Amino acid sequence: MWKRIECVAIYTEDIEKSADFYQMLGLTKAWEAFQDEDKQWKLVGMKYPDGRSQLVLKNNPNLKFAETEIVVEDVRQTYEALKSNPEVQWIRTPFPNSLGGYVAVM
Repeated sequence: MWKRIECVAIYTEDIEKSADFYQMLGLTKAWEAFQDEDKQWKLVGMKYPDGRSQLVLKNNPNLKFAETEIVVEDVRQTYEALKSNPEVQWIRTPFPNSLGGYVAVM
């Protein structure tokens, strides 16, 4: 089932200062984007040295929680195995993505 962590997103008040800090630890800035049309809430993707996973920095005060993306062997199979577990709350059941695979959100 489990393969790896794809991404961890964390909140920071000072996104540039945080990006500089993680660059000192060996991560590299991979991309930047805005979450909104007013360009108020920014995302910065920091690539780990192995290049397989990312730390995403976000400065939206409405999202002061960590988000973790994990890669599993088969999203639909994992959903079927976990859907009856009352401790797992599904935000979105499996749906196709643009890369030809599936995504689910819990």
